[in-house]
Amino acid sequence: MAGSTIVVIEDAPEMRILVTETLKADGFDVVACPDATSGLEAVAIHDPAVVVLDLVLPDMDGLEVCRRIRDTRDNVFVLMLTGKSDDVDAVIGLSVGADDYMAKPFSPRLLVARIRALLRRGDRGATPEPAGDDVRTLGRLVIDDAAREVRLDGTLVDLTRIEYDLLKVLSSRPRQVFTRATLLERVWGSEWAADQHLLDVHVSKLRRKLGDSPQVRGMIHTVRGVGYRFDVPADDRS
Repeated sequence: MAGSTIVVIEDAPEMRILVTETLKADGFDVVACPDATSGLEAVAIHDPAVVVLDLVLPDMDGLEVCRRIRDTRDNVFVLMLTGKSDDVDAVIGLSVGADDYMAKPFSPRLLVARIRALLRRGDRGATPEPAGDDVRTLGRLVIDDAAREVRLDGTLVDLTRIEYDLLKVLSSRPRQVFTRATLLERVWGSEWAADQHLLDVHVSKLRRKLGDSPQVRGMIHTVRGVGYRFDVPADDRS
């Protein structure tokens, strides 16, 4: 993972220097940008593995920056920094495509740990899996592990890496309840063990893409006080 390029988009000089020097000390190549315009240019030029993105920037809202990154790149992790204590900002950030968030102030070493965990997820996603069970059909849903593609009623469902990994874990054992702690560990890693907001937002996004809604019995079910389970709709079972 050393040598992976990270683009840091942060307007506060002290924070930008702190994050940049911390990441460089851990062996990362870092491109530091003071605003959204230069940040988006850096993403286009350097094709980074991770973007560390401040929520509040002088020339563009961080949420809009995240949207623009996601419009052109789905293979980059976005870690959003928020200076506000209100979780609403973090939830909104995740809803527009951020993979993770951290509220200021934070430990620089924790930031490094979260970035390394994201990169480990990327390494696992790129590793070919043994042939044999690459394609699973679950009612109207087809999951192709080799291609990391999901089709619903024959139509390709556009999932992020995290959404795909969540669905893969949940659907690996239909009807089994996975605790929130288990899902966080399996999909994100131990660094996220207590961050249930992160999980719930991504589950909500995955549900919308699968057509789940309160009015329609869908595939992903909340088990109150425990976690989530995947269930093939009854009318699709053989």
